[in-house]
Amino acid sequence: MKRPALALALLTLASAPLLSQTSPPGDEPAVRAVVERYLHGLKFNDTTALREAFWPDAKLYYIRGDSLAQWTQSSWYASFAGSVGHEEQGDLRIASLEVTRDIATAKIVEDYPKSRYTDYVSLLRIRGRWWIVNKVYTAERRKEG
Repeated sequence: MKRPALALALLTLASAPLLSQTSPPGDEPAVRAVVERYLHGLKFNDTTALREAFWPDAKLYYIRGDSLAQWTQSSWYASFAGSVGHEEQGDLRIASLEVTRDIATAKIVEDYPKSRYTDYVSLLRIRGRWWIVNKVYTAERRKEG
């Protein structure tokens, strides 16, 4: 019984330096700024802001029925055509943000009168600049009441 406990303790101590490798302290504000640019783009149907936040080849994935579906950047931006500049009624917020070295992730919650979206975005620091490189999301309709 003592050997497994000792092995676990040694493994934990040996991996501690790897677990503590975080990004420089200045990176979280930079990541947050990119995510907030994304939120501004959603709130105001601002495709310029979205283009500033998303890597050009980023994809947006979701489930339609029980199958994987996706938006390309060009098709997603085209979906905003009729509402560019229109302010959406809703509360958009960063629920969590985590940064490790040159990768980051954020959970976004978008509460609108008739629906709630939950997004998870992945970010990479590419040539010194943070970009959203992937998004997965789900939506739920609110009950009329």
